[in-house]
Amino acid sequence: MKTILATTYAVHPTKGSEDAMGWNYILQIARFNRVICVTRVNNQPAIDLYIKNNPAPIYDNIRFLYFDTPKWTRFWKRGSRGAMVYYWMWQRAIPAFIKKNKLTFDIAHNVTFPNDWTPSFLWKLGKPFVWGPIGHHPLIPKQYLAPYKSSYFIKDRLTWLVKNCFWKLSPALKKTAKKADFIYAMNHSVASKITLKKDQHFVRPSVATQDFGFNTKKDIGKFHIISAGRFVPLKGFDLTLLAFASFIKSLPKPAQHNIKLTLVGKGPEEQYYKHLIKQEGIIDCVEIINWVERPNFLEIMKQADVFLFPSHEGAGMVVAEALSFGLPVICLDNCGPGEFITSKCGITVAHQSYQNTIQQLSNAINELYSNPRKHKQMSTNARVHFVNNFNWDKRGDWLNEIYDTIDISK
Repeated sequence: MKTILATTYAVHPTKGSEDAMGWNYILQIARFNRVICVTRVNNQPAIDLYIKNNPAPIYDNIRFLYFDTPKWTRFWKRGSRGAMVYYWMWQRAIPAFIKKNKLTFDIAHNVTFPNDWTPSFLWKLGKPFVWGPIGHHPLIPKQYLAPYKSSYFIKDRLTWLVKNCFWKLSPALKKTAKKADFIYAMNHSVASKITLKKDQHFVRPSVATQDFGFNTKKDIGKFHIISAGRFVPLKGFDLTLLAFASFIKSLPKPAQHNIKLTLVGKGPEEQYYKHLIKQEGIIDCVEIINWVERPNFLEIMKQADVFLFPSHEGAGMVVAEALSFGLPVICLDNCGPGEFITSKCGITVAHQSYQNTIQQLSNAINELYSNPRKHKQMSTNARVHFVNNFNWDKRGDWLNEIYDTIDISK
């Protein structure tokens, strides 16, 4: 049994997204190895409480250490504001903290944040070094930002400029990639930005979820579409609403009463989306549910028939959750959700003009609605795809494969 030093800036036992990824990756590493998890101080209360209330043998393999830079170096940070800058500072300071505590381990693993444009400094510890999962949100095609305020377009382009500066000009990032004994890339776009060594990397999805059970007893005669995420341009909810409106207007009036779209989320563009709902005349068949407790959200998803997710991001944990419930996924053909699914369990729509994208998404919904046999087969395939690729235990198996390839004697 090896000892893995894992840095997880984001880790929380009851939250979702990045925090859930950090927590579950630590648990998966601990299935096969001892883990020293270094994370931020503000994560300690939730971790201590959860372990106290949910004792399990696996925690015997985990040692949590909590670290932050001095307060005077982070007084300016507020929530997500400045998170990436502070993450860089935190990573930069980690080696000194580890050396000061005289930690003994076999492999250093930079687990979260999972981005490929911020350097890690764990290689300075002189031990085998694993980097990943890593990836990035791609540039959002301009036609998909046109309906929004120009500030979103400017921010997206400036963020992309910053990323490119790191990819092309950062000596620390180049050193990180060079010194890594193994790189776990979450999608194929990573290879276009950093050098991936042959036989010392693999490309596999980063997101995963627990097995919540496959509900085969849907409400017969109803057709329920669901989408979830923050109400921001990145998630593409305008495409969701307009595609749904196009689809439902193509149906006879009586059939429309059995169709429903549920949006689960909140964010700055909520009023805009409500405006679209009113404008398109679909108020009676669209509901918006602000963030709910995770068990309630999963229950909503369990009762749905299709997961519509035209997001522009490079990941998407909700896709894994949808697949676990056997929901066929409709998404854009991109390096995020588009790489997570196959033609057997979902439908992808290529980047094209804004109106054509809406029409193709609408056609995809109609294809699953009007062909129950195809929907049922895709549902079954979605469940199989989840079991084979998006169950958390698969991540643990993959991580153990990585560690087994590394010579820890050097």
